[in-house]
Amino acid sequence: MLKLPGLIDPHVHLREPGATHKEDYDSGTSAALAGGITLVLAMPNTKPPIFDVETLDLALNAARQKARCDYAQFLGAGPNNGDWEKHKPLTQRAAGLKMYLDSTFGELRLDDMTLWQPHFENYPKNMPIVAHSESRSMAAAILFAAIYDRPVHIAHISLKEEVLVIKAAKERGIKVTCEVCPHHLFLTAPSPLRPSPIGREDGGEGRTEVRPRLATQEDVDSLWKNLDVIDCFATDHAPHTVEEKDSENPPPGFPGLETILPLLLTAVDLRRLTLDDVIQKMYTNPKRIFHLPDQPETWVEVDENATYEIKASEQFTRCGWTPFEGWKVKGKVCKVVLRGQIAFENGKILAPAGYGRNVRD
Repeated sequence: MLKLPGLIDPHVHLREPGATHKEDYDSGTSAALAGGITLVLAMPNTKPPIFDVETLDLALNAARQKARCDYAQFLGAGPNNGDWEKHKPLTQRAAGLKMYLDSTFGELRLDDMTLWQPHFENYPKNMPIVAHSESRSMAAAILFAAIYDRPVHIAHISLKEEVLVIKAAKERGIKVTCEVCPHHLFLTAPSPLRPSPIGREDGGEGRTEVRPRLATQEDVDSLWKNLDVIDCFATDHAPHTVEEKDSENPPPGFPGLETILPLLLTAVDLRRLTLDDVIQKMYTNPKRIFHLPDQPETWVEVDENATYEIKASEQFTRCGWTPFEGWKVKGKVCKVVLRGQIAFENGKILAPAGYGRNVRD
């Protein structure tokens, strides 16, 4: 039996408020515990998005009643809320600031770089800014980190060019960190010659829709080759229902809370990375980057020799599917202890709703 610290996922979408048919703080934190994760950082692109006192309270009130593991909630950067120096207490209550520098919708859309400036300038430098920024906009985000001499964390990198630019920036002392998701390490873009194994059986490819998109084998190989540049493994858990994914206009996003650890432990078994890499990138580094407190008497017990098939039907996420359906993995979460209480054991969630704590309180 393997004993790991309680793992941290710095990038999850719990869909509350506004889309609780996909997931909510109850089902999402249950999925986290089943995956060996005891602390999640929730993203702000909900309905309504989380960007001020009222909307933050809305999300945190739901979390207080429902969460079964510990959590913190991100604020979103919008075109009109960059005056953070006037709202310092609000920033201390959040996981950090999330900036959508590529495609997003509604109140969190930042159409040009003049809208980025107040956020980089005014958000407290001791609190993290996380950027959804791909390719060239990622390079621009790193430039902003250099200009304003502040840390920036790049979400879900997926491309060879991204990891190489981050490597060069780190070598020059720019304060940049980054994360990668399992789907960008284990899946590649479907091509007409090689349709994805996770597409619909009728040939539709809605289930491969994700942002950033799945990349080429060359990109995937480059991520593996540069694992030392990558600070965190994160899921970007983004659940949508089967009906939505199989529709004419499928929304992007994959669930991931219950599959990240078995996928990575299988890679450890195949000598593609070490157990120490997993602990570093799912505990030590996220704890440091996001200034997270200790979770006393918290650990995860894993049967590292258990082999099984991933099945959506056995998962706690509400969305009802996984891109890794049928994958054979090695390493099963048997027990999770959170703050001295058994929170998960042998496939059962034992932590009651509301047991999870807001780590920013």
